[in-house]
Amino acid sequence: MRTEEINAKALQKTNNDRYLLSIAVNKRVEELYKGAKPLVDMDAKKVKLVDIALMEIAEGHINIKVQ
Repeated sequence: MRTEEINAKALQKTNNDRYLLSIAVNKRVEELYKGAKPLVDMDAKKVKLVDIALMEIAEGHINIKVQ
């Protein structure tokens, strides 16, 4: 999947709220940096943590509360 498609799909999960998406990505990157295992089949040593977090959100592995 292309980066633009991943970003668009992840943004849909937040009802197109870019601020909420950026907060969710930041929190997940912190977790991954501290040693959490990726919820998608991507090598954390080869792929940026931000890309892993976006993919997890886009695929629905990370739930975001939209208020």
